[in-house]
Amino acid sequence: MINQSQKLNTKLFETDVEKKSVREGFGEGLLLAGALDVNVVGLCADLKDSTKMNLFADKYPERFIEVGVAEQNLAGVASGMAAMGKIPFMASYAMFSPGRNWEQIRTTICYNNVPVKIIGSHVGVSVGPDGGTHQALEDIALMRVLPNMAVVSPCDAIEARKATLAAAQTKDPTYIRLTRHKTPIITTDDSPFEIGKAYVVYDSQFNDSEELKKSVGIIATGSLVYQALLTAQILAREGIGVTVLNLPTIKPLDEAMVVALARKTNAIVTAEEHQITGGMGSAVSEVLAQHYPVPMEFVGVQNRFGQSGTPEELLKEYSVDEVSIKKAVLRVLKRKNL
Repeated sequence: MINQSQKLNTKLFETDVEKKSVREGFGEGLLLAGALDVNVVGLCADLKDSTKMNLFADKYPERFIEVGVAEQNLAGVASGMAAMGKIPFMASYAMFSPGRNWEQIRTTICYNNVPVKIIGSHVGVSVGPDGGTHQALEDIALMRVLPNMAVVSPCDAIEARKATLAAAQTKDPTYIRLTRHKTPIITTDDSPFEIGKAYVVYDSQFNDSEELKKSVGIIATGSLVYQALLTAQILAREGIGVTVLNLPTIKPLDEAMVVALARKTNAIVTAEEHQITGGMGSAVSEVLAQHYPVPMEFVGVQNRFGQSGTPEELLKEYSVDEVSIKKAVLRVLKRKNL
């Protein structure tokens, strides 16, 4: 059942559940952050409307810089402003930032450990018709390997707004990845959020020994949190106990929650709209390999580039939907009970 302590959307499983783009949550959050702190500034690489930074640019034109199609320069300017006491938010498509300017992010931002906030929009295959060149499937791997960098992947627009506000208050370089298409609202204004924390959003609450043989933990991030919740509801009706962990922060990882879930279920499925190699699932497996190894299955893009299509077509084609999560759960249960 839904974890009531998380104060999630009560219409989560209804057909008329509200949908909103995660990038819209960022735009709203940046506007609020700008109102709270005059040092918050915005920089963009000719994509302020697409990244929803236009809200901030319209409200605070004197605190907004249009760098143009020059992503390497975007990182350098942001780093310089951070060194002078500003809190820069730099936004572009994730394929261009961090995709095109990774070395500048590494050297001018992370190496100097300045509080630049990097916003990578249009991630995952659900970008849709823009096609493989614009569908960032490698950005988590690129960013989590960098020293000093925090990596945040909000599950909905509300969480994106909270993540933006939270990032504005830290002194860490921070990467926030945003999806393009409208997705269901999972959380509410009252749901907890803190960078570095994971949250149990669903728990079938199976307890006896026979039921525990059919229990699995699903760790999901970003847009796949909703898919994981749908899967958990279906599996619960079939007698399979599922605990769903929303992992909005991939780095620093909430190791205590990940290990606790592994100890409880003894089987883990990770789900992300990203390449399996180097992504969130890799981060989880690194922790469990050290502290509590269990059978695992990974739901994500498997060594492929994206292509054009509708978000729904592509999520199915690349096996990052609820059907794929269910299949992964059944596979890991077989391995667990051998």
